[in-house]
Amino acid sequence: MANNPLVAVLASRALIAVSGPDWRHFLQGLLTQDVETLAPDGLRFGALLTPQGRLLWDMFVIGREDGCWLDVEAAHRDAIVQRLAIYRLRAKVEIAPDPTPVLVRFPGEGEAPAGWRLDPKLPALGWRAYGELEAPNAGEADYEAHRLALGVPGPADWGSETTYPIEANFDLLGGIDFKKGCFVGQETTSRMKRRGQIKSRMLPLVFDGPAPAPGTEVLAGELRAGEVRSGAEGRAIALLRLDRALGADLTVDGRPARAETPAWMAEAMRQDA
Repeated sequence: MANNPLVAVLASRALIAVSGPDWRHFLQGLLTQDVETLAPDGLRFGALLTPQGRLLWDMFVIGREDGCWLDVEAAHRDAIVQRLAIYRLRAKVEIAPDPTPVLVRFPGEGEAPAGWRLDPKLPALGWRAYGELEAPNAGEADYEAHRLALGVPGPADWGSETTYPIEANFDLLGGIDFKKGCFVGQETTSRMKRRGQIKSRMLPLVFDGPAPAPGTEVLAGELRAGEVRSGAEGRAIALLRLDRALGADLTVDGRPARAETPAWMAEAMRQDA
């Protein structure tokens, strides 16, 4: 078990309960992640895309005995429930908000107590749990700083139907099952991966001083290399053109900056090659 682990409640996340005889078949045709083989205590990371293959919402799928929970952004939970209801048609599925809180335990070292599930995106992120399993001793800002230090993009980086999931590194973070068959937006996603048409990805951007505002341009000389999506003091996540950003002298807000490739990302890209 990690020494002095931090536990925080993620008020930015909320649950949707999905149940009924057809719940697996229903979600299998929608999400980027395989749910047909999800165990009752399993946890998987995925997303719901637009038909054109752009990222709508990320979500964790938590297996339960009688269905699953979807761990989603709290601000978009109602919209996600409405979207799922549109897709339901005649499927025997029940979809409803659930008040159970979402907890995280980090850093990702050692073993966690029963009831905690290792984050499927990256073990170093820690564990997630659902329900009041442990008293919080940290805030959500502490977890966000931990995530940002690891260079893992989050919901603040997705944008509004503007980003492809591969640009957000979902393929490197276990968020897309390319073997599961059809899902909404599958054709575009699979074509990008198959043809290697991945010109831009989200990378950590390092600089001195406060984070630039979201949308601030990142420049390589006079050329646009990308834009900042979110950040904090000295560090941000930016969507960058790989051919212009990697190894280049960058500037953001007139300040020198550099793009980093986190170790987890480099390893995932090697395995994917």
